[in-house]
Amino acid sequence: MELRKINTADALAQWEFTTALPADENGFTNPYHGVSYEEYSRTVLPALISYEHPVNMPDWFVPESVYYLWDGDCLVGEFRIRHHLTEALREGAGHIGYSIRKDKRGQGYGTAGLKLTVDIAKTIVPETEIYLRVNRDNTASQKVTLKNGAYISGEDETHLFMRIPK
Repeated sequence: MELRKINTADALAQWEFTTALPADENGFTNPYHGVSYEEYSRTVLPALISYEHPVNMPDWFVPESVYYLWDGDCLVGEFRIRHHLTEALREGAGHIGYSIRKDKRGQGYGTAGLKLTVDIAKTIVPETEIYLRVNRDNTASQKVTLKNGAYISGEDETHLFMRIPK
């Protein structure tokens, strides 16, 4: 298994994965659900790549790196790392968001992919902990996060706020 940073060489597989994801599932938002391959390759892919080193973005924008989890030649998941936190992210989505293909869930890909992502995040984020938010009803993601060394630092009516020490 490996994480590959978003790139133009894997555009078709990335498009197939990204556009098949629901617009919002378990708190993972996807504004690119259903876009055409032409639109993805012309506008979405270059934009997502540029988010790592953004230029001319609003003050609230946080740099973000996008990675895909591959098992051999099969793309099985997407992992996003926000490079630092704003107050809204600290109280909200945190540093990492991810999604695993529905037909690959429950097979250890979330746990393995999050471990690889946390290893990268530890070299990027300045905070002393990696922040994550998990829906209270998403017990699978809670288990994945806990297996990666997280603890529950707080909660609200719909979410658990989890932290992984660096």
